[in-house]
Amino acid sequence: MLCEVCKNEEATVHLTQIISGKMQKVDLCEKCAKEKGVADPAGFSLADMLLGLGAADEIKTTANDESVCPNCGFTQPDFKKTGRLGCPQCYTTFAEGLGVILKDMHKGTTHRGKIPSKMAKMQLYQNRLRELHGELQQAVQQERYEEAASLRDQISLLETQLKG
Repeated sequence: MLCEVCKNEEATVHLTQIISGKMQKVDLCEKCAKEKGVADPAGFSLADMLLGLGAADEIKTTANDESVCPNCGFTQPDFKKTGRLGCPQCYTTFAEGLGVILKDMHKGTTHRGKIPSKMAKMQLYQNRLRELHGELQQAVQQERYEEAASLRDQISLLETQLKG
């Protein structure tokens, strides 16, 4: 069996990792295993190997290893080890250099996961407020003052609900 990295040497290092119930295998020659840091478990990411050889090098040249997510404390090395981000804010914090890799890993670059119900409700209110402000602006520009007054009242009521 040939090494999956260089495709020249005989693979002597065989790694297996189970992620979410799925077994993933990587076969490497000794030279490539040493280059990828297999001897040092902290420096090797099987997820990185499976995503694309050299992906970690691409991230390192474009992203700052010292970056820490202000929301969850996740770091770039954490991402490299786990192959996953910690929270929605991580997408913004680590945006530089992750585009191609995230598309492969997460089927997109926008967080589409769950959010707390209270936050979802707040987002609905905020979206509706933006819509109402836009409608109010149009009504005033078109001199539809009665409709503008009604929209103003709706905005006021929604802002009160948002604060409470």
